[in-house]
Amino acid sequence: MPRYFFNTRIGDELISDPDGEVLGDPDRAWEMARAMIRELLKTDGADGALLNATIEVTDDEGEIVLEFPFTEAILDTPGNSVTKH
Repeated sequence: MPRYFFNTRIGDELISDPDGEVLGDPDRAWEMARAMIRELLKTDGADGALLNATIEVTDDEGEIVLEFPFTEAILDTPGNSVTKH
């Protein structure tokens, strides 16, 4: 199974995920990114910097598989994703 890395971009800063997660497919990576963002917003609050942040999910080769804006994670519209993945 592929390994996905969940890197967080806040403005010009990129916080790298050195370990990643082994997941079945990009859809599972999307679900995990959404859960991670929601947990961060719950614990750290929804301030301006975090609301403008994005999780960049990359594969083993460093290619971006999907980009998940934090603002999308707070929208509760299942099946209505605007993220291209």
